[in-house]
Amino acid sequence: MTIQILHYEFLGPIKISEWGPPMDEVVYVLFGKIKEGYTMIFTDQSEKVTENNFFIKNEKFKCWLQHAGSENQLYLSIYPMWDSEKDDRERIVQKIISKYKPVCNVE
Repeated sequence: MTIQILHYEFLGPIKISEWGPPMDEVVYVLFGKIKEGYTMIFTDQSEKVTENNFFIKNEKFKCWLQHAGSENQLYLSIYPMWDSEKDDRERIVQKIISKYKPVCNVE
C-alpha cells in the first residue's frame, strides 16, 4: 500500500508496532488512525536505522501517543531515499511541515 504526500509516494501506512529495522535513509511520517482514515502527527528524516527502539526513544514519542490515543493507533509511512544526503531529505520534511503542519512538529 502507498500514500501520496505532496507528489511523493510513501510506503504504508503500517502500524508502528509492526515496524522493525533495518531502515535505510528515509523521510517518515507518523499518523494517528481515525474513523475516516489517518491524521498526520509528525514527519522527519533519518539516516540508516538499526535500533529496534528508534521511534520509542524519539523525544516526540509522548506527543505522538497523546495525539494518536495509543501506540495501537500510531501508523508509519516511509519515503525511501537510498544514498541521499540529509539536506535533500530535510528539504522534503520542511515542505511537508509547511503544507500539512503536523501537530507534533509545530507544538
